[in-house]
Amino acid sequence: MGLASKWKLLMVMVFIGFGAAVAHGKVTEGVYFQPLHNGSDKDLVLQGTGIIRYLKVFKVAVAGFYLEEGTPAGNALADVPRRLEIQYLRSISAEDFARSTENWIAANVGAEAYERLRPRVEQLNRLYDDVEPGDRYALAYLPGKGTELFLNGISRGIVPGADFSSALFSIWLGGNPLSEALRESLLGRS
Repeated sequence: MGLASKWKLLMVMVFIGFGAAVAHGKVTEGVYFQPLHNGSDKDLVLQGTGIIRYLKVFKVAVAGFYLEEGTPAGNALADVPRRLEIQYLRSISAEDFARSTENWIAANVGAEAYERLRPRVEQLNRLYDDVEPGDRYALAYLPGKGTELFLNGISRGIVPGADFSSALFSIWLGGNPLSEALRESLLGRS
């Protein structure tokens, strides 16, 4: 086999390997995220993954964010189908989820908007359960239906409203997120 043929074979192997990696999703900190998730009439595509840290040091969870194919990352908080999956590396109580949800939504939307959203924030907070390492929450928004919370693949309930969904997802993707580096990773911009 000549040098040119070997070069072509090597390039084919590289592209096949790259395609296989994309087709098989992504692993971050040992946590696997599917490349696609069926979210509506179209598949939701994994945009990116990232590590959620407490005090910028302690790894708490790993997250993956999905958008409908063709949706620009800049429209992640618009009235579009989206999904956030979070697998936990540490135990967290339902009370801690509730307190954190309240604080981060308020920090992203302001006091007046938060008061309008409060009943639905409280509705979501009643759906939370304690998690152990390995448990996975998912938030899936479908326009016209609402934001559905899943724990380990089992629906816990749905909270209505595009405004609520945008406020909730702003915890990770908004102007005042848990971490700007996490936001950029989830949106596939880092």
